[in-house]
Amino acid sequence: MIVHFSLVDWAIVIVYFASVVFVGFRSARRARGHIDEYLVAGRTLTLPVFIATLVSTWYGGILGVGEFSYRYGISNWFIFGVPYYFFAIIFAFFLAPRVQNTKLHTIPDKLRETYGESSAKMGSFLTLLIVTPAPYVLMVGILVEMLSGWSLAVSVIFTTVVSIAYLYAGGLHSDVRTNSLEFIMMYIGFGVMLPYCYIHYGGLSFVQSHVPAGHLTLTGGNSWQYIIAWFFIASLTLVDPAFHQRCYAAKSGTVAKYGILGSTIFWFFFDFMSSTTGLYARAILPHLKDPTMSYPALAQVVLPSFLKGLFFVGMLASIMASLESLTFISAVTIGKDILFSFFHKNREMPDSGPRILGYSHIGIFVTGIISVVIALLIPSVIQIWYDLGAVFIPGLLIPLMTSYYRKWQVPNKYIFLSMTFGWTTSLLWLLTGYLGHWSANESYLFSIQPMYPGIFISAIFYVYGLVRRRRNTKERIAPYIAGK
Repeated sequence: MIVHFSLVDWAIVIVYFASVVFVGFRSARRARGHIDEYLVAGRTLTLPVFIATLVSTWYGGILGVGEFSYRYGISNWFIFGVPYYFFAIIFAFFLAPRVQNTKLHTIPDKLRETYGESSAKMGSFLTLLIVTPAPYVLMVGILVEMLSGWSLAVSVIFTTVVSIAYLYAGGLHSDVRTNSLEFIMMYIGFGVMLPYCYIHYGGLSFVQSHVPAGHLTLTGGNSWQYIIAWFFIASLTLVDPAFHQRCYAAKSGTVAKYGILGSTIFWFFFDFMSSTTGLYARAILPHLKDPTMSYPALAQVVLPSFLKGLFFVGMLASIMASLESLTFISAVTIGKDILFSFFHKNREMPDSGPRILGYSHIGIFVTGIISVVIALLIPSVIQIWYDLGAVFIPGLLIPLMTSYYRKWQVPNKYIFLSMTFGWTTSLLWLLTGYLGHWSANESYLFSIQPMYPGIFISAIFYVYGLVRRRRNTKERIAPYIAGK
């Protein structure tokens, strides 16, 4: 797809990239080489910054959202909106203050503190796979390719280099400050599209008469089992490393709690804008060959110069915010939770801080290289989201949730088994879909989505461990009760 930009549009895009780089490097001065400053921004995030960074990091898959809205209409909101609001609210009330009060840095830190080194290592592995920024590197690369005419490989490499340069220098300080700029631009970008479409094409009556009837239903023609599976995948919110990292970096538990609740309101409004834009794309461009390009194609056909530039910047900003945050989380996971743990058994050594920073810097380069390779090899975004969520959430959900509540914790060996067999069961079930069709309409064994058996097996090991723990507790206190 070729995008025709005027000089004004180009100026807007160039100013945006220059501003992101400037803000990123300017914020890097606050890191000062201290581990808390670099990894969790000195735990100083205020409510407005917390909301801006969390909201913007949640919409990296904007091209995937455009594709789903184009194909299935408002079910995009029902599948990718409602369940995430639900789990975000649960996180806000039951987890956010607890996460902030731990004063830790990463999810594996919490697993190590509660369930030991083996579970922490398994958690590092699962976290690394969940937060891979490769899909977002691909999406920004596609947009840069459309704008510049460069090859996809060059566009992906350019995107990656720009994103990791200031993260290397400033860590989370650079991440959250650039996110704040991107937060503003993504709302401006989609904010100019809807009024223009409404004025020039009409409102609800136009959309109703130009899209399939199923596009205005909650399911969009998808099966309820498929939709419920996405609801379970939305539980990723509870183990999402970006949520936990922002809570670790919040100024207080109150900021973390109300920051998530405030973010939910902003997500609702942005979901309305993005889903409605997808409906307009289907109504105005009903025969689009590649629905992934529905947003760029709509901008190309509908918007005049200047507004087109703003809309493209809005798309770039929403993707780059996730790209930056996931790149940094992935880098810290590689550097702190994997490399440092592997080479240094003594985590309390006097120079552990500088060493962790050094390994995290290495992690940024490793993440960048891996992301470029994956982005060039795997072109599908929605399928990556679904598969990664279905496989790896079962390994983290129960162990991480129970780690914050002492009365629900179980002996280490049982939680390790719960983690290991949870994700491996889902992986094996997923592979059945690639090996062959098991029925006329479903790819998976017994027509069951892979996430369900993984959570079931994980729960079995956890419940068995919980029963054993409580039985052992009763046996220990029985003599004292009898003595009384």
